Amino acid sequence: MFHFFQRSFAIKNIAIYALLACLVAVFAMLQGCSDAKPAFKAVDITGADYAQGFSLPDHNGLQRNLSDFKGKAVVVFFGYTQCPDVCPTTMAELAQVKKLLGKDADKLQAIFITLDPERDQAAVLKAYMGNFDPSFLALRPELTQLPELAKAFKIYYKKVDGKTPSNYTLDHSAGSYVFDPQGRIRLYVRYGSGPAALADDLKILLQ
Repeated sequence: MFHFFQRSFAIKNIAIYALLACLVAVFAMLQGCSDAKPAFKAVDITGADYAQGFSLPDHNGLQRNLSDFKGKAVVVFFGYTQCPDVCPTTMAELAQVKKLLGKDADKLQAIFITLDPERDQAAVLKAYMGNFDPSFLALRPELTQLPELAKAFKIYYKKVDGKTPSNYTLDHSAGSYVFDPQGRIRLYVRYGSGPAALADDLKILLQ
């Protein structure tokens, strides 16, 4: 009889140890999942020491800072209104992204920073944003601010002379930066990635 109880006790201990082992394994798995990085489609630059923010006037004359948009995902693109293809395509895609976000559409703030303040006056920028979405904002740095601003965001731009002094174009970087609702730099979106991919990434950031 004694041996029976001894064996029964041993079996119960084994069962308890097995259960504890399973619980530890499940906890470790869940912990691993919580530490896993999100599967972004854009380039994850979380923790980067560049593209940290801005303080520039918008097309309505208001001084804007990244902190103004806390609670929203902010997409920043550098371009100019007379750009023939990359800039209008990017802004049109951002308008599509906003639609794809559905109920979270108002949590997206698109920011267009002009690299051509000589021609892109406030009225021009306001009209340009109106072509895509009235909630989109254009920021206009002074010409003297551009070199430092471009360096801070690692943006390339170069003036290409045309037939007349005012008929010039700009070669420039074509990607966009994405900040999360806490104002932290998170993603670099390559030109041509498409609105669906960006919308998916923004949904992750807005969770």
